[in-house]
Amino acid sequence: MSKILLKNATIVNENKVFESDVLIDGEQISRIDRDISSENAKIIDLNGDLLLPGIIDDQVHFREPGLTHKGNIASESRAALVGGITTFMEQPNTNPQTTTIEKLEEKFTIAANSSFANYSFLFGGTNDNLEELKRLDKNACSGVKLFLGSSTGNMLVDNEEVLEKIFSNTEMVISTHCEDEGTIRANLAHYKELYGDDIPIKYHPVIRSAEACYLSSSNAIALAKKTGARLHVFHLSTGIETDLFTNEIPLEEKKITAEVCIHHLWFSDADYDEKGTLIKWNPAVKTSEDRSKLWEALLDDRIDVIATDHAPHTLEEKNNPYTKAPSGGPLVQHALLAMLQKEEEGIISLEKIVEKMCHNPAKLFDLDRRGFIREGYYADLVQVKRKSQNQVKKSNILYNCGWSPFEGVTFDSEVLRTFLNGHLAFENGKISPERHAMRLTFNR
Repeated sequence: MSKILLKNATIVNENKVFESDVLIDGEQISRIDRDISSENAKIIDLNGDLLLPGIIDDQVHFREPGLTHKGNIASESRAALVGGITTFMEQPNTNPQTTTIEKLEEKFTIAANSSFANYSFLFGGTNDNLEELKRLDKNACSGVKLFLGSSTGNMLVDNEEVLEKIFSNTEMVISTHCEDEGTIRANLAHYKELYGDDIPIKYHPVIRSAEACYLSSSNAIALAKKTGARLHVFHLSTGIETDLFTNEIPLEEKKITAEVCIHHLWFSDADYDEKGTLIKWNPAVKTSEDRSKLWEALLDDRIDVIATDHAPHTLEEKNNPYTKAPSGGPLVQHALLAMLQKEEEGIISLEKIVEKMCHNPAKLFDLDRRGFIREGYYADLVQVKRKSQNQVKKSNILYNCGWSPFEGVTFDSEVLRTFLNGHLAFENGKISPERHAMRLTFNR
């Protein structure tokens, strides 16, 4: 097996920033120490650059199968790799939907033949696939995804009896999209009566309101407490929801956890005038006060994970009137850079970024030997150069859809290299044509 010796790294890991060398032997980290020497290793001098664990994104939509004009596992995982994301967990609302074990395994086959990053998938729960869900091995995939909001058509789980049975019969992490269907429908009907299909985008966070989010999240949490289920609430978007979660116990002991996404930490409703439907997400980007409270909860550990909810659509689709413009946007290539920019601004520390984007997703989903820079762990690593002007423009966007909500932004950091399972997968703007991605395994 080949060896790679990384010299003069500034490692960010487990709440410490320190200088060290790292020896990679085959797929794993074999040694972390100062002044390592190895005669038969390829030596790469990091010159003091940051070395982070590979980012783990627990929520992406890579659109394959069935929606590949928007993106596919190959194109979006390449963009993720360039952005320092070495592991992703993809969502079940593809076409066909991932709601049977057969369709789940078909997605694994696609990823085995095309993914540039480590992969797993979430299995979609519906009103009528409880028996299939019961057959699912707890180590087969990342977990179960339930849509408790109206953005996903017939994947909406609104049968309360079935919902309680899913919560009661699942050992895996249950991840939820929480927005109350009835509230959203009533709000949408009101604004359609006023404006027809061309509702001004500024009303998106009013239609998909804070009340809709809180009602659904609080109901899911109450059900998890009643049944003892392991609940993870995806993409919090409101300040009021943050009060539903605790920081009084360590993550390893939490039964109920929460995630926040890049766009809810970066944008606010003040950005709709400039960005329009390009920042139309479900749940909606809300007020600057909501954003501030999300940051507060992230930093005091009520919120456990930062993710992207990467969900590409074409510009043609996005440029439709409000009711026809789909929700979602591409983020994996720029998620780490966005958070590092917030570190430059003094909002979050490097240690906290690594905790929320690497360590905690690995713990939460019980990943086998990932998310940390430790001897014996897989060598998923990211080299970041600071003080490097890096503007987002169409010519350097890798998403299949060809656009980014960050277009025109200049970040002050740059991903120089990404190592995947011990292999140099991305270096100085070039992606290795050889793929070394692995299907995730778990310690459950």
